[in-house]
Amino acid sequence: MVDTRVSQVIFPSDSLITSIYPTTNLADAFMVRLPENTTTNPELLARHMFSHQAPWVSGLMWVREIFVRFFGLQTSVSKLLKMYEEDNVRRIHYFTLHSSNDREVILGEDDKHLDFRLSILYRTPAEVEDRQPGLVVSSVVTCHNMIGRIYLFFISPFHRLVVRSGLKRAAKAGWPRA
Repeated sequence: MVDTRVSQVIFPSDSLITSIYPTTNLADAFMVRLPENTTTNPELLARHMFSHQAPWVSGLMWVREIFVRFFGLQTSVSKLLKMYEEDNVRRIHYFTLHSSNDREVILGEDDKHLDFRLSILYRTPAEVEDRQPGLVVSSVVTCHNMIGRIYLFFISPFHRLVVRSGLKRAAKAGWPRA
């Protein structure tokens, strides 16, 4: 039986995004257990998670596209155009890959109103309470102005639903094997 339980966890102190911003307006972390034979490659795990988003997430993104225009934030279309202009920028899904190592990838975007980073961190069995490997998805956001804080206020509840849903659906689909 596949374990699809997603739990909110304490923000991982060893994540590369722990101290990326001097102040944060949002910091959260969610974890799902991984089967023993799952790959430990965090980039493959991140790509798998983003490739199994629920259809309703696309609907939310469509609403977001309309909403962000009023606040002057980047739309996904503007991000896609930017992607094609930047030949040497690596991406996972819509997000810029800022850094990676053998345990963690850091994704994110910067805007005039807020910056965010997303960590996908592989946890070894020795690092998890029940000695089963896990995947922790952590987010940090720092707002630059009132528009960023208003945007974050409205988007935060949906952000948590999307992260939980993405982890759960990826687990149901079956994680990539080692």
